[in-house]
Amino acid sequence: MTQQQTWSQRFESALHPAIARFNASISFDIELIEYDLTGSQAHAKMLAHTGIISQEEGEQLVTGLEQIRQEYRQRQFQPGIDAEDVHFAVERRLTEIVGDVGKKLHTARSRNDQVGTDTRLYLRDQIYQIRRQLREFQLVLLDIAEQNIETLIPGYTHLQRAQPLSLAHHLLAYFEMAQRDWERLADVYRRVNISPLGCGALAGTTFPIDRHYTAQLLEFDSVYANSLDGVSDRDFAIEFLSAASLIMVHLSRLSEEIILWASEEFRFITLKDSCATGSSIMPQKKNPDVPELVRGKTGRVFGHLQAMLVMMKGLPLAYNKDLQEDKEGLFDGVNTVKACLEAMTILLREGLEFRSQRLNEAVAEDFSNATDVADYLAARGVPFREAYNLVGKVVKTSIAAGKLLKDLTLDEWQQIHPAFAADIYEAISPRTVVSARNSYGGTGFAQVNKAILAARAQIKDEVS
Repeated sequence: MTQQQTWSQRFESALHPAIARFNASISFDIELIEYDLTGSQAHAKMLAHTGIISQEEGEQLVTGLEQIRQEYRQRQFQPGIDAEDVHFAVERRLTEIVGDVGKKLHTARSRNDQVGTDTRLYLRDQIYQIRRQLREFQLVLLDIAEQNIETLIPGYTHLQRAQPLSLAHHLLAYFEMAQRDWERLADVYRRVNISPLGCGALAGTTFPIDRHYTAQLLEFDSVYANSLDGVSDRDFAIEFLSAASLIMVHLSRLSEEIILWASEEFRFITLKDSCATGSSIMPQKKNPDVPELVRGKTGRVFGHLQAMLVMMKGLPLAYNKDLQEDKEGLFDGVNTVKACLEAMTILLREGLEFRSQRLNEAVAEDFSNATDVADYLAARGVPFREAYNLVGKVVKTSIAAGKLLKDLTLDEWQQIHPAFAADIYEAISPRTVVSARNSYGGTGFAQVNKAILAARAQIKDEVS
C-alpha cells in the first residue's frame, strides 16, 4: 500500500519517503496487532448485529481477521513500513483475504477510537500480568521472612545504626510496598477498562452503532460518555506509568539495600553465582548486576512518565498526532517493570543468601540498644527525657573508653543511676530488644509471626 493509496483523493501526491518513514509507527505499534485484531472482530460483529453490514459479511470479516492472527503467530504476516501503522496493515491484508468486503470493516470507526481501544486492551492485559508478578514477588518475600523471623539485622535511620530488627520485619516492609502497588494497579485498571470504540474521530458517527454491545464483547466495564474525551484521553496511560514508577521506586530501594548488604563493608549477604557477574580484570570480584540494573532502569520509567505528562499538557481536543508518542514509552515502561520484577524475584528466591552469623555479630557491635536503656529507666519511674540525656552521656563516655554498653560492669551501671540492676544485661541484649518491641506493627517476633500469617491469609482471600 503506497501513501497515495492510504489517503483519500484529496491528496494529489504521495508523502516524501523520509516523511513517510518519520510518520510511520508500524515499527513499534505492531505490538498491538493481536489487540487490534480482537477489537476489529468485535467491531465487525457489532456492524452485523446492528444491520450496518450483513451477517454473512460480518462472518467473513471475523474469519479473515482470525486468519491474519494465525499468520502473524506463524510469522507469515510481517508488515513493513509501507503500511504506516498496524491498523492499515491489518486492513490491507484483510482485503487481500476477503476481497472488497474487507473495505467495510472501517465503517463507523476512526483510527482515533481504534487505536484508543487497542491500547486499552493491551494495557489491561499487561496490568493483569504485572499484578501476578507482584504476587509472586510478595510470596518470595514471605517465604524468606518466614525462615528469618528470629534472624536479627541492624535497622538504620540516616544510614546510621538505629535499632536492631527482625530480618523478617525488614523484608515485610517491602511486602507492604508491593501490596500497595498491587492495589494501585487494580484502581488504574478500572479507568483503563473503559471503551472508546464508537467515538469515531471525535464526534461519534451517523451510523446506528451499539457501543455497549462492543464493550460487552471486549469485556470493558463501561464506555466513554463523551466522544471527544474518549479519543483524546491518555490519563489511564499516565496513571499506569505513575503506578509503574512507584513499583520501580520500591524495587530500586530494595536493590540499593542488597547492593550495600553484598559489599565487603556490610557482608550481610552472599551473592550466588547464578545472579552475579565478575570483573574483566579483577578475578576476586562478584558484582551485584541485577540490583544495579534495576536501580538504573528505574530512571527510564520515570522518564516515560515525564514524557507523557509533557506531551499531554498542551494538546487541544481532540486527537493530535503527538499521541502517537504515547506508545513507545508505554510499551517500554511495561516491559521494563515486568523484566525488573522477574529479575528481582529470581534474585531473592535463588540468587542470595543471608549470612546469619555476620548479622548476629553486627547487631552486637554498636549502641543500637541505647534507647532500650532509656526505656529501662523510664519503666522504673525515671522521666524519659532525663533517662534519654543520661544514656547519651553514657554512650559518649563508653565510646571514649572503647566499650559497648554490654561491657559496663554492674557497679558502673549503678554509679550512673541506682535504678539499674543485674537484669540490665538481659534487657539490652539484641534478641530481647527486638522481641520486646511487640506493639502492633512492630518488630517483635510474635508480631512479625502474626504479620506473616495475616499476609498469607490476605493473599489467599484475594485469590479466592
